[in-house]
Amino acid sequence: MENNEITKNSEIRIRVGLDNQQVPQVIEWSATDIHPEGKFEACKAMAIALFDREQRDTLRIDLWTKEMQVMEMDRFMYQILRSLSSTYLRATQNKELAEDLARFAQHFGEKTEVIPKES
Repeated sequence: MENNEITKNSEIRIRVGLDNQQVPQVIEWSATDIHPEGKFEACKAMAIALFDREQRDTLRIDLWTKEMQVMEMDRFMYQILRSLSSTYLRATQNKELAEDLARFAQHFGEKTEVIPKES
C-alpha cells in the first residue's frame, strides 16, 4: 500500500528584478534543500513548466536577462531538450519517443554548434 503522508516540505523561491520596461535585469533563486536561509543564487535564464491539475493545461514561465547571450541561450535550450528526453522516458517508459526527442536534441545541439557534429 502506498504511503502519501507528507514527511517534509521544500520551498523554491525565485526573485526577478525588472527595469522600467518590465525586462528582467536580475534573476535569483533559492531552495531550502540547497541554500542556507536567505541565500539566493543568480542566474541568467529560467524556464518553468507547471501542469495545472484542474485545467489540465501547461503554464509556462520563461525569463532571461539582457546579458544572456545567444550562444548561452542555444546551450540552455539544448540542455533542456536533452533532459526532457530523460524525464519523458522515466515518466512514461516510452523508449521510442524518448529516443526521438533525444535525436532532436542532438540535431539542435549540432545545428547551434553547442556540440560537435557526429560523423
